[in-house]
Amino acid sequence: MAKEVTNKQENYSQWYNDLVVKADLAENSAVRGCMVIKPYGYAIWEKMHDQLDRMFKETGHVNAYFPLFIPKSFFSKEASHVEGFAKECAVVTHYRLKNSSDGKGIVVDDDARLEEELIVRPTSETIIWNTYKGWIQSYRDLPILVNQWANVVRWEMRTRLFLRTAEFLWQEGHTAHATEAEAIAETEQMINVYAEFAEKYMAMPVIKGRKTANERFAGALDTYSIEAMMQDGKALQSGTSHFLGQNFAKAFDVKFATREGNLDYVWATSWGVSTRLMGALIMAHSDDNGLVLPPRLAPTHVVIVPIYRNPEQLPLLAEKILPLKKELEARGLAVKFDDRDTVKPGFKFAEHELKGIPVRIAMGPRDMENGTVEIARRDTLEKKTCPMNEAVEKVVALMEEIQDHIYNKALEFRKANTHTTDSYREFQEILDKGGFIMAHWDGTSETEERIKEETKATIRCIPFDTPEEEGKCILTGNPSKRRVLFARAY
Repeated sequence: MAKEVTNKQENYSQWYNDLVVKADLAENSAVRGCMVIKPYGYAIWEKMHDQLDRMFKETGHVNAYFPLFIPKSFFSKEASHVEGFAKECAVVTHYRLKNSSDGKGIVVDDDARLEEELIVRPTSETIIWNTYKGWIQSYRDLPILVNQWANVVRWEMRTRLFLRTAEFLWQEGHTAHATEAEAIAETEQMINVYAEFAEKYMAMPVIKGRKTANERFAGALDTYSIEAMMQDGKALQSGTSHFLGQNFAKAFDVKFATREGNLDYVWATSWGVSTRLMGALIMAHSDDNGLVLPPRLAPTHVVIVPIYRNPEQLPLLAEKILPLKKELEARGLAVKFDDRDTVKPGFKFAEHELKGIPVRIAMGPRDMENGTVEIARRDTLEKKTCPMNEAVEKVVALMEEIQDHIYNKALEFRKANTHTTDSYREFQEILDKGGFIMAHWDGTSETEERIKEETKATIRCIPFDTPEEEGKCILTGNPSKRRVLFARAY
């Protein structure tokens, strides 16, 4: 099988695109900027969806669904929110088409203009807080801990499969609380949930921190994020959690009777991750042979490939393979028996490597005689012969071993490519090579913007675990009390 995957050292961007398309994850659609997520790609997203959904429910959240369309007047009520999203909004102005009288085909019926234009959901704070007004009267109605799985539209001009598309899938949590402290605790809890998911399931180490005012979500008082390093040294924001204060409650007049009998505005949070995580998964672990999937998110854990010279040998091999398959499945693994007779074993090996299946088992006539199988692991490409009666325990153990190895490899890569500097010149040199930089910043938006303009690097976050440290801003020389995380990013 000719994989035709570009070498990632030669052209990282094309390598990424090749993997998305050739591993059958997604493709561009007929609608500009939108993608078709193919069955294999959607199977990985389903694994992410299902695990995150369990984690949300374990923390007391429930799922609901809100409209795709948002009245334009709703969207205008929170000034900073509309300013942050205005350039990305898709707007519905009419509800009907008609045949033109001049033979030009289907046109918009001007008599069918909407009384109020509708925004196609870029995010749901406004429609949800308008709804919450009817749900909340008293402290007894709080907290509201709601999440929705949905699609959103943000009219991106420069798109890239999974990383930035005009329409994408995500989840968005929207919670309402009686006190500021409860809302802040919720915001912190959810960024920790995202970090646990990224590290425990995606095998992707992340840095948790607070966004600067420039990078904060539109309408939020505070935004927390998790930042991951991709294999080209760039950062990818992989989840955000926002403390919204009382901004949206005030915009939509959502008040509640407190325990003391007073009226107060509700405190709010929102938080979300999207199919951008698919891009992160690809870029954090994969190689020139294809995807490298952590077992906890792999749709198929094991593929078994029979090797035979003539069709008569296949039933004999199947007699040995099928019980092995059943035993592995009984241990909770998803197993595929690739008995296609239309392609050769070498093609199958290359295909399954490309798709990132964690473990491959091969068995031929000689293996059958010797009571052995060949076990190959995708992350290291190591192959070993194993007695068949030990294969189940070996493969089950390999799942945890591979999961841990992928995480530790990514962690070591991040450590090796994270730098500390006090020199602006060195800062620029490091950025050109790729990587994270911990450097002092004077805390002003003006300095942050100037660094971004001159270097294309942004402050990814102010890490939670960074200690206070007296220093001088790398650009202005003004006093600074803490280093922040800089990087170029997707």
